[in-house]
Amino acid sequence: MLNEILVIGSVALDTIKSPAGYSKEILGGSATYFSVSASFFAPVNLVATVGSDFPEAHRKTITSFGVDLKGLEVKEGKTFRWEGSYVKDMNCAETIETQLNVFAEFKPCLPKGYEKSKYIFLANIDPDLQIFILKRFAGKRFIGCDSMNHWIKNKNSSLKEMIKKTSMIFLNDMEAKMLSGESNMLKAGKYLLNLGPRFAVVKRGEYGAILFAKDFIFMAPAYLLEEIRDPTGAGDTFAGGFMGYLAKTGKINEKNMKNALLWGSVMASFTVQDFSINRFLKISRKDIEKRYKDFKELITL
Repeated sequence: MLNEILVIGSVALDTIKSPAGYSKEILGGSATYFSVSASFFAPVNLVATVGSDFPEAHRKTITSFGVDLKGLEVKEGKTFRWEGSYVKDMNCAETIETQLNVFAEFKPCLPKGYEKSKYIFLANIDPDLQIFILKRFAGKRFIGCDSMNHWIKNKNSSLKEMIKKTSMIFLNDMEAKMLSGESNMLKAGKYLLNLGPRFAVVKRGEYGAILFAKDFIFMAPAYLLEEIRDPTGAGDTFAGGFMGYLAKTGKINEKNMKNALLWGSVMASFTVQDFSINRFLKISRKDIEKRYKDFKELITL
């Protein structure tokens, strides 16, 4: 039986402007990107909340990847919306508007069976909520988490308490420096490990990613692309590929962790080639495996 992954985060409607175009109220959210990416490797259970205005077509799109949506709560009101622009800088989104709507009152409820998931990803939500969720789980689990500068600044102590309870943290380079207070990336990585997790990944956008562990450090470049249309969700897609691969193998060791970093990079490279999760609607597992093979050849002596 394949190991199941549980992701808890957001499902949203995004409005994106980039040099490649403009897309209004497209399918987005951290849990969406993560679950679609991870679904190419293992079964995924999703927990999030949307409003009564959430399009049925978007629900069908997510389920078309085999993602279980029993944990997608529908509440009266409007779905979480985010509008961003990459016109000035493709590496950093300029937030135009954020409407939390029903997501502001999000309190995750796990359907029966979800608590058996061995691999859990806590996407970018309030760290107090992440701590609340973790109390539902006992026994050996591999728990990954994500966060952002808002929580680092406003809920620093809760965030550190949450990180201590996880197996792995994913942050981008600016977040890692902000949380650690270190400008040197090696020192920042060591700081993250000292908070308690076994592993830490620092995502560096077009410059790749670094995996930190107590016994080793591994770096990988980003997959080279001629055109990037929409960087939204690249980090969550990366985490989905990473944890999806780990769930598929069922073993946490140095070799699998290094390979997971490569798979995560490959999945993120597909996301940025189109708006929303549209690129994944046009590819197969064979396409992903080919890109992984090409990527390994690119970085291997």
